Amino acid sequence: MRSHRVAVIPGDGIGLEVIEAGKKVLETLAKKSGDFHFEFEDFDWSSQRYLSQGEYIPEGGLEKLSKFDAIYFGAVGSQDVPDHVSLWELRLAICQGFDQYANVRPARVLPCVNSRLKGADEIDWIIVRENSEGEYSGNGGRVHQGHPEEVGTEVSVFTRKGIERIHRFAFKLAQSRPRKKLTLVTKSNAQRHGMVLWDEVFFEVAKDFPDVKIDRELVDAATTRMVLKPETMDVIVATNLHADILSDLAAALSGSLGIAPTANLNPERTYPSMFEPIHGSAFDIAGQGIANPVGSFWTAAMMLEHLGEATAAERLMAAIERLTASGLQTKDLGGSANTRDVTQAICSDIEQQ
Repeated sequence: MRSHRVAVIPGDGIGLEVIEAGKKVLETLAKKSGDFHFEFEDFDWSSQRYLSQGEYIPEGGLEKLSKFDAIYFGAVGSQDVPDHVSLWELRLAICQGFDQYANVRPARVLPCVNSRLKGADEIDWIIVRENSEGEYSGNGGRVHQGHPEEVGTEVSVFTRKGIERIHRFAFKLAQSRPRKKLTLVTKSNAQRHGMVLWDEVFFEVAKDFPDVKIDRELVDAATTRMVLKPETMDVIVATNLHADILSDLAAALSGSLGIAPTANLNPERTYPSMFEPIHGSAFDIAGQGIANPVGSFWTAAMMLEHLGEATAAERLMAAIERLTASGLQTKDLGGSANTRDVTQAICSDIEQQ
């Protein structure tokens, strides 16, 4: 029997609730399959830990984490810790420490999920976000703090190596899909150095993928195209900041942030990859038992595929679609079901198949 060691970091807010739900679904799926099982190990890396011990990740934590096959991550963010501290001390520490440079966010409308967008059934996108540099490189600083002449700088860093590898990843992904189409999203008309390089490398890489149809869109125009002409887009590649924003828009147009998954991939598999639902800690509803766990289920399906369990991933996605088609939905989708209801329903469905 195949065994997969998975580090579980529920983190903050609803992350604790939806990741626990996801673990139950994964265990149910593994038991039903009989071909593999999971060895989960929980890590208490959270804002609560930071407040009590002054750190999110203990000394030697990343080294310990590196031994796992994958990381199942909930969320980070607390009203009691500044956002830039929680993000950089936990999620980005893992993403950058393990060179998880390809952030992959699929978006489509699941059965019986209502979108506020007319024509949303045409949405079938994968947004590829450069995850290691660009606008979130962490380069910059502040001087003369507290004085009238105070200055803060945020320096975007774009390297040829970083740009080329994310473009090649995006081209290969587009090549694997039926439409074989890739849209470059940029802002090189206004940001004339790093993003011009971003564009130039894209078109250089494109020569190696003549079967992939390409086009280019400025990020502001891309938002309108996603709303007005969703059928014209397939795979989208963008920089760290731009893809972060566009993927949230994609999730909202698909019905809810609560259903959207994310994979933070180290494609070379030098380090473990990390899988997380897109929604964040959502502390306004944390502890109420009403969080939508579907995003954590879809994220789990992406993790299964990465672990080589393609059949199980397909079974889980089919179960997710049967779940939403049944009309059992949480408050964010206009329903009245709670987290436990949805989790029990999908587990029962998997057991009966």
